[in-house]
Amino acid sequence: MAHWVKLLLTIVLILLVAGCGGGASENPSAPQAEGGGETAAPTPTRVKIVPTDTPVPPPPTPVPTDTPAATATATAVATEAEADVGTEVGDEAEATVEAQAEPEIEVEEPAESDMITIPAGEFVMGSDQGDESPAHTMLVEAFEIDKFEATNAEFDQFVEEAGYETDAERSGDPNLWRAYFTEEKAEYPVVKASWNDADAYCQWAGKRLPTEAEWEKAARGTDEVVYPWGDTWDVAKVNSKDSGYRGPVTVGSFPDGASTYGVMDMAGNVWEWTADWYQGDPQTQFTSNYFGETYRVLRGGGWFSEQDLVRTTKRNANSPDAANDDIGFRCAR
Repeated sequence: MAHWVKLLLTIVLILLVAGCGGGASENPSAPQAEGGGETAAPTPTRVKIVPTDTPVPPPPTPVPTDTPAATATATAVATEAEADVGTEVGDEAEATVEAQAEPEIEVEEPAESDMITIPAGEFVMGSDQGDESPAHTMLVEAFEIDKFEATNAEFDQFVEEAGYETDAERSGDPNLWRAYFTEEKAEYPVVKASWNDADAYCQWAGKRLPTEAEWEKAARGTDEVVYPWGDTWDVAKVNSKDSGYRGPVTVGSFPDGASTYGVMDMAGNVWEWTADWYQGDPQTQFTSNYFGETYRVLRGGGWFSEQDLVRTTKRNANSPDAANDDIGFRCAR
């Protein structure tokens, strides 16, 4: 009897356990929200993949044009090195920057005798950049070049004695070179002089414009320097955009920036006309639609030029009748 009672109790306990069952969660892996229920699944972060080998389109090729009339900031002549032919443009915001005072340096007054002899011999002309390429050896015969850029006073004497009328005057341009010539600026470089004006002046003075090779040798010497004074950039040795003078200054104001031959202002102050047409070296791989006998070469950079534009090998070009407030010249013979 006792045996059957124990068996019956065991069956009853089994049935009770099966009926109560402690049921498990339907989704045991789902995280639970603070107030109960499932937490929403996080949204995956989308990462934009930018290919690193996407080709960069070439820059546009603007055409060199006559330089606009003078403004508070200079608009540079067309230059063919960064993007075939590019432009150097100032903006009104920059024009409001207070200009530095002209450096207080005792300057030797230019005179007829202020010409420097550049000896005959070879030098390395150009570089491996764009229209400057290739770097190549040039033989230049001995010549003389003006120590200083032609000044307002000198150009005024020429105009008076020769009865000369400039290209700008003939075209009715109100921004004549005389607008930049005041008593205190007699020894500033003459500006608003076209290639034709510069050529006429040099002929009147019994001289000529330097060839491009002559100009570069006078600026660079035989040491292949980047700037007339050497390879290291020094804003204290040049009147360029970084110098902050905001216009031309008396010629010869930066004697420490002279070339190895002692030629002054071969970098900055004003761009300088040369005798040559804008053409490529016979060995260059660089091509340009602007090569030919349309544009004359300018060298040296001006008071509104960036550092790269005042290098000894930098080339620039514009129409022979173009004129601007950062274009001048010097003569050779």
